[in-house]
Amino acid sequence: MNKNISPNIQYIGVDDTDIDLFESQYAVPAGMCYNSYLVSDAKIAVMDTVDARKKDEWLHNLQTALQGKSPDYLVVHHMEPDHSGCIGAFMAAYPQAKLVTSAKAVQFIAQFIENPDFIDRCQVVKEGDTLSLGTHSLQFIAAPMVHWPEVLVSYDAAAKTLFSADGFGKFGTYDADADDWACEARRYYFNICGKYGQAVSALLKKAAALDIQTICPLHGPVLQGSLLAEALRLYTVWSTYEVETKGVLVAYASIHGGTKAAAEYLAAQLRQKGCPKVAVTDLSRDDQAEAIEDAFRMDTMVLAAPTYDGDLFPPMYDFIHHLQLKAYQNRRVALIENGTWAPQAARIMKSMLEGLKNIEIIEPVVSIKSRMNSSDEAAIAALADALL
Repeated sequence: MNKNISPNIQYIGVDDTDIDLFESQYAVPAGMCYNSYLVSDAKIAVMDTVDARKKDEWLHNLQTALQGKSPDYLVVHHMEPDHSGCIGAFMAAYPQAKLVTSAKAVQFIAQFIENPDFIDRCQVVKEGDTLSLGTHSLQFIAAPMVHWPEVLVSYDAAAKTLFSADGFGKFGTYDADADDWACEARRYYFNICGKYGQAVSALLKKAAALDIQTICPLHGPVLQGSLLAEALRLYTVWSTYEVETKGVLVAYASIHGGTKAAAEYLAAQLRQKGCPKVAVTDLSRDDQAEAIEDAFRMDTMVLAAPTYDGDLFPPMYDFIHHLQLKAYQNRRVALIENGTWAPQAARIMKSMLEGLKNIEIIEPVVSIKSRMNSSDEAAIAALADALL
């Protein structure tokens, strides 16, 4: 692991390869990293802590990097527990240090740490404030709702480095293959920050005025060079809900296989007719976070589901509910329903989508009863034509 970001900035974060679900919902088979950095100058600043589950390892990394010196500041960009979990331990270990953060973060501290005895050592900063470390100086930039309200980012002009909080993060460990950055960064973005595109866009506009050559996020690798340029390009696309890839996601939930057969038949028709990209996901079995990622990535989606107890089959209901939570918008959606005696799925799916912004429902809506027949195949082929 390369711990030297620049001559005065050192990585002191940790990998967590024991965790199975990030935020108790997102599968992280390769683990997760909690990033922290040390800026060494006339004054020494520690940039964020890590999850409490990795406290001992992080304190060891910090002590090793300090080489007997004492830090002057702990800068807290974000109060979510995977980054603030060791604030108490740090402030106890270094009683001379000040905690530098936003006013809202100070309010949050007591919600995570019972009776904190270091509040009088908190130094509140806001947009435009600076913290001089010597040659290096941190310029603070407000980034509310990326993706919590207290978030700050900071810019070190001497190192041309942005400390970006949860922005530009990804799932996985710190030293994971950077060539695969976009895949897990995309899944991370749409599931963690996806709802807050307007706030992310506002931060990108502020960042555009800075000479940034390095981004140090709180998750994932440090971004430099061509990877930095690609990350900025993709964040511009993602935060504005633009289409990244022309294609169709076919998302289905099937009880006994009839709806699955219809979804797979449609996918085959789309491929045969030259659709540039077709992805198929089984909402009952596949990773929902990846389905959310593909829904935002492509311009068109097909939802295929059966009626269940006079309502919508729960895996599909849950998926659309997640799309609502993440502000899914600016896309085309087609519907396939299945019902043996009283199909209701299409009506319910349509009603759930109606509250979303700029969603176009593509006709025809296909309604099958139990299993596809030749008439259904013709209707699905017609739907494929309408999608292209």
